Amino acid sequence: MGFALAAPVCIKVHAARLVDAFEELRRGDVRQAAEKVWGSAALAVKAYAAWREDRRLASHGELWQYKRKVQGELGEWVADAWAHASAMHTCYYEGWCSGEDMEEAARRVKRLVGEIARLVQVSRPNLF
Repeated sequence: MGFALAAPVCIKVHAARLVDAFEELRRGDVRQAAEKVWGSAALAVKAYAAWREDRRLASHGELWQYKRKVQGELGEWVADAWAHASAMHTCYYEGWCSGEDMEEAARRVKRLVGEIARLVQVSRPNLF
């Protein structure tokens, strides 16, 4: 379908969401900042699936399953980044996290987004 071709462009957009998260935090909107952190992680995993397998992930369940693949290929630290991102998704709905919580999650998610960006920008997967 050509999802792999879009991955490098998509990952740039996802990285920009992290910058937007800090802007939201500066404005005092922790909930919106938290959701942008979650969105960055989720979209990075989607970009990885597109790049690695030309696959489109369409549900939260597929994201969680594919996160395990990313974790297996990139390392255990992915689980930590994903857990922090997932907490930010809950924060968006519940509103219980602090700016410090968002910043901590963003640091972890930044590594995830950065590593996936590095991969999709510099190499092409073997799709066939």
